[in-house]
Amino acid sequence: MHWSDKKADKTYEVPDDIIDLSFSIRCKHLPLEHAYSFTQAVMRALPWIENEPDCGIHLIHGAGSSNGWIRPENPDTELLHLSHRTRMAIRIPKGRIDDANKLTGKILDIDGHELTVGDSKIKSLSKLDTIFTRYLVTDPGLDEAAFVEKVIKSLEAMDIPVYKILCGLSHNLKTPNGPVHTRSVMLAELTAQQSVLLQQRGLGPLRTMGCGLFIAHKGIAAVKEASEK
Repeated sequence: MHWSDKKADKTYEVPDDIIDLSFSIRCKHLPLEHAYSFTQAVMRALPWIENEPDCGIHLIHGAGSSNGWIRPENPDTELLHLSHRTRMAIRIPKGRIDDANKLTGKILDIDGHELTVGDSKIKSLSKLDTIFTRYLVTDPGLDEAAFVEKVIKSLEAMDIPVYKILCGLSHNLKTPNGPVHTRSVMLAELTAQQSVLLQQRGLGPLRTMGCGLFIAHKGIAAVKEASEK
């Protein structure tokens, strides 16, 4: 964990060139390990998304997922039970909204589980100073200190100084070519510009498989507290 103090930047108007397009869905449950099958289903429906550099596909998380900071007991066998409020989302350039809305009405087959895509709504990126990604691709042999150092260097290359960073649990995303090793990462006390920039660009590979996509978090205190229990 890397920690220092700075003042938050509260004045900023979020640009709308990159947005999250959030869809209502009808689906009772999905495999807990659905990253590959779900994102492949989305890319079959929207084949252009794979080659669009500013696009990403958020994985679906049900209530009680604790923002990815608690490991499920049996990830190989558990199902993710979804409520009627659960949504799916993709991160896209504003100019792709009409193309992406072709998802509405489609039925996606996710390892034998049907997901019907409903209507969409546009969600602006957040200017909150605390953001996190549930899955950041990493080398399985990298310990936490080395991982943090690598993340800090990657962010500094984007002119984003790191004041507070917290790593969560590691997680392997299953693919036909073997596991993708990831860790969750939270950053706090960013300026609004830095927060939005990182949400726009993402970090690391496989953003069309849910990796390196940052979203807002209500604050670091609760997660830091949980990590110390």
